[in-house]
Amino acid sequence: MVERRRKQEMRGRALDGYKPLKRAIGYMLKYRRLTVIAYVCLIVATLAQLAIPQLMQNIIDAITGGYVARQVLALPQLAQGLAAAAMGTTVPALEATASGAVNTLVGALIAILIFAVARGVFAFGQNFLAQKISQNMAFDFRNNLFSKIQRLSFSYHDRNQTGQLMVRATDDVEKVRLFIGQGLMMALGSIILLTSTLVILLATNVNLTLVILPTLPFALILFMVFGAISQPLFEKVQQRLSAMNTVFQENLAGLRLVKAFVQEPYEKKRFEKTAEAHYRQNLRVSLLFSFLFPTVMLISNLGQAAIYYFGGQQIIYGTLTIGEWQKFGMYLLYVFFPLGQLGFIISMMAQAGASARRVYEILDAKSDVVNKPGAPALPPVQGNVVFNNVTFSYFSSGDPALDSISFAAEPGQTIALLGATGSGKTTIINLIPRFYDVTGGSVMIDGTDVRDVTIESLRRQIGIVLQETTLFSGTIRDNIAFGRPDASQEEVEAAARAAAAHDFIMEFPAGYDTPVGERGSTLSGGQKQRIAIARALLMDPRILILDDSTSSVDLTTEYHIQQSLNRLMKGRTSFVIAQRISTVVNADQILVLEKGHIVARGVHEELMENSELYAEIYSSQLVEDVTLNQDDEAAPALAAQEVQ
Repeated sequence: MVERRRKQEMRGRALDGYKPLKRAIGYMLKYRRLTVIAYVCLIVATLAQLAIPQLMQNIIDAITGGYVARQVLALPQLAQGLAAAAMGTTVPALEATASGAVNTLVGALIAILIFAVARGVFAFGQNFLAQKISQNMAFDFRNNLFSKIQRLSFSYHDRNQTGQLMVRATDDVEKVRLFIGQGLMMALGSIILLTSTLVILLATNVNLTLVILPTLPFALILFMVFGAISQPLFEKVQQRLSAMNTVFQENLAGLRLVKAFVQEPYEKKRFEKTAEAHYRQNLRVSLLFSFLFPTVMLISNLGQAAIYYFGGQQIIYGTLTIGEWQKFGMYLLYVFFPLGQLGFIISMMAQAGASARRVYEILDAKSDVVNKPGAPALPPVQGNVVFNNVTFSYFSSGDPALDSISFAAEPGQTIALLGATGSGKTTIINLIPRFYDVTGGSVMIDGTDVRDVTIESLRRQIGIVLQETTLFSGTIRDNIAFGRPDASQEEVEAAARAAAAHDFIMEFPAGYDTPVGERGSTLSGGQKQRIAIARALLMDPRILILDDSTSSVDLTTEYHIQQSLNRLMKGRTSFVIAQRISTVVNADQILVLEKGHIVARGVHEELMENSELYAEIYSSQLVEDVTLNQDDEAAPALAAQEVQ
């Protein structure tokens, strides 16, 4: 009873595992015309193939009949009549057979040639159109995946590794494509060939057909069991491949760090571990295949042996001609060839089923941050930002990253956020553009809850410079104009000047057309940071977010950037996270955070008197850093001394 329940559960899981594949096949409905033509070509090519054995019978019967007729006609005239009577025919009939044998042979050969050409032409059409359909499907799949990954909230990406997403968009989509382009066609062709052949065999010789029929259920059961077992195995193969690709991708991204810490041996072992897991999982699949195909061949050989034995007996007793026996043998190949193909088909289907499920896990994923139905666009904002009793927890569990946070930023004010790592600074600035949604409370801009307007209209009015600078392959100009591709060269240069980036850009031979390399590899950390600042400023935002935006520059560069930012932040509501207290002492409001709570707030002078934590942070900073912002005239000299 327990074993039966276990088998039922296995079958249920196997059927559920193929539901995503059925959805993927539904993509073919977008290309109905191509699909219909492709399958018509398949049917015509298969029917042309089915005609060949019958023509071969005609050729063999013509050859044997013509030979026998000529041998009889070569006898004395009296003997010819006796021989013809013994054969159940007449001498004139034998003369007609002898004279027409060559014509029959030539006609059959011409017919074979015509059917072979027809089969080749339609098989080409079938294969080409099937590949075109599958490539179209893969194109749609990858575009939908990319679009969905772009729309998914940060919380989804926090839980999923980049390497896994890349494998699903490439290798998994390719496995689904191969099944739709090859496996599905092969499956339908095998079904048509198998059923048509069985009908022809039954019409030709019922007794011989009944000899091979008992072998078919064994083969079908074998393939069903194989499909149920192999589908989860192939899914694990893809999981192991994702893990291996993740390690590979992480090492490429952090290659300099690996080399700097001399961790090549450790990373090599880490990669070998994932590669070995992938290797062993593939071996398990190969073991299953190694059992399947010899078993199928054994069943096929047993069927052929039975046909040769019983067919030979019928020839001996004169109930079967050599031509019919040869035709039956060829049609028998059309029975076992599709059965052999079923192994490949089920293998491809198992792989495609596992991959389709992984692809639809992304396409069906629910984003935590979405537009409300009918949400309006956020009108041009003044910059009033209010946090009203905001609570937030990552993944809706564990200790809250923010707990009952309330503050207000008036238009044009600069809000500085200070605190140790993990205090909640970055979480606050992530909630303003709705990278995450609050767990409790609300974030308001000009009196409107950010959840009540479209995400696109909200983020277009917010300029952001993240702590981790990201540049895309392309030119410096492309990266500055990333948010406004239609910006003029003058606007791009103005933003670069404001971010103190223009001078170093012009030092490159190609100027603004200088390629930045992958992830900005040809630029220094400070240069990348200034380009990121220029990118944000080009948006001319009413709300500006600077997440430790001067962390990668020296004091001289920081001074120039800070002076530009001080001017540009006027009239804009700005949120600034900085490790150096000198960059925020002039803020209109300083929020000191600790473990998700605001433990102190006010301007610099008030906090120096009232907040022990703020005074401690201030004391840990260099006095020169404070002086640098308080005395504009002496700042460059002091910065130069600090650098020296």
